[in-house]
Amino acid sequence: MVFEYILKQNGLDPKKDLSIDQSIDFGSTAAAFAGDLSSDFTVEFEPSATALEKEGTGHVVASLGVDSGYVPYTSYSAKTSYIEKNPEIIQSFTNGLQKGMEFVQQHTPEEIAAVIAPQFPETDLDTLTTIVKRYYDQDTWKENLIFEEESFELLQDILEGAGELSERAAYEELVTTEFAEKAAK
Repeated sequence: MVFEYILKQNGLDPKKDLSIDQSIDFGSTAAAFAGDLSSDFTVEFEPSATALEKEGTGHVVASLGVDSGYVPYTSYSAKTSYIEKNPEIIQSFTNGLQKGMEFVQQHTPEEIAAVIAPQFPETDLDTLTTIVKRYYDQDTWKENLIFEEESFELLQDILEGAGELSERAAYEELVTTEFAEKAAK
């Protein structure tokens, strides 16, 4: 959906101007791209994108994250009743995530790669460092977890453009930023 949104923002109609094969299991797209000489582009998450580069079967030419703007891929969702009954759990969770955000802001790509390496046992440290450096250079990571209204509206624009959102929601009715604001202090 983000890819199609970016195409539309750049004057391309994903249905008319190109052919997008969405029949491939997401975990298999890098291998399918590498083995199909008729394909010009693929959309990959890391570490698959950098692996294609290192194998010499592809090049990272753009970042969906840069070209789309801050899309809130990760959020914590809970019912209002849970939030009201368990604010300390939500605050503790948010504080922990904020510490991670601060770690990223205060350390080099090499240091970050070394810390996250155990989470990616199939990926060598050099590749992880390349990925983290790319994210670092793109300013991919925000400094805090505050879910801003602009990002909320962007997410709805993307969902609406993909035909997945029939009715827009009010930011004030769905988003609570108090825990993120407190954690950022």
